[in-house]
Amino acid sequence: MKKVLFATLLLFATGSSFAQTDTLEMILDTYFENIGGREALSAVEGYKMTAEMDFQGMTIPIDQYTMKDGRSMTSVSVMGMDMKQDVFDGETLWGTSQMTMQPEKADAETTENKKRSIGDFPDPFLNMEENGFSAEYVGIETADGTECFKVKLTMKPQLVDGEEKDNIMYYYFDTENFVPLVAKQEVMEGPAAGQMMLTTYSDYQEVDGIYFPFSLKFSGESGEGQTLVIKEIELNPELEEGFFAFPDVEEEEEEEGEE
Repeated sequence: MKKVLFATLLLFATGSSFAQTDTLEMILDTYFENIGGREALSAVEGYKMTAEMDFQGMTIPIDQYTMKDGRSMTSVSVMGMDMKQDVFDGETLWGTSQMTMQPEKADAETTENKKRSIGDFPDPFLNMEENGFSAEYVGIETADGTECFKVKLTMKPQLVDGEEKDNIMYYYFDTENFVPLVAKQEVMEGPAAGQMMLTTYSDYQEVDGIYFPFSLKFSGESGEGQTLVIKEIELNPELEEGFFAFPDVEEEEEEEGEE
């Protein structure tokens, strides 16, 4: 990836002759240039990510599919059981119930929030205006021990108990390579509501001319968390029709009974 001298960048970031919008544009332009270019990213229709995560002493294999139109699926194998989570076909959000091991649809609010998140693929900064997102340059701060440009990204509001809540994420771009090192977002609901959730990106590798982080650590304010290690990324995978669709459970049971 191309590197730009920090002293030059600092002039852009702090010089009085440059407005915040000019600084933000400079940061994002350099970022996209360094990871492969806007045109290359725009050509990505989807990806399959093969990864592993260590959890409570177990190594959990994960396959994740994400498409530009919002369709998605995360397939996890735990103790010999295969489960699907965050499966979205464009209208229906569903996953495997851990109690019954049967497919189960998400509630209306969770499904609506999933629909509102469409637009952040393959990068939330790529087509912000048409997706209803906005960004703002905040300043220079230290993140993960490195001086970074801090950028505030405001996405579509999310619903929490029927009320809209601001959906804001802070990205920290390192001042040398202009790639995100850390992203921070406030947890909106659950026991950790109000706390900041951190995603730390590292081990950037090139895939078909585009750079992706191959290590993602998810942690809370205490610093403890899990690390997702990506083994392979396949761009624009060919998938069968209905790959993300909610299965017809009754039809499957009838077919099993006939065997």
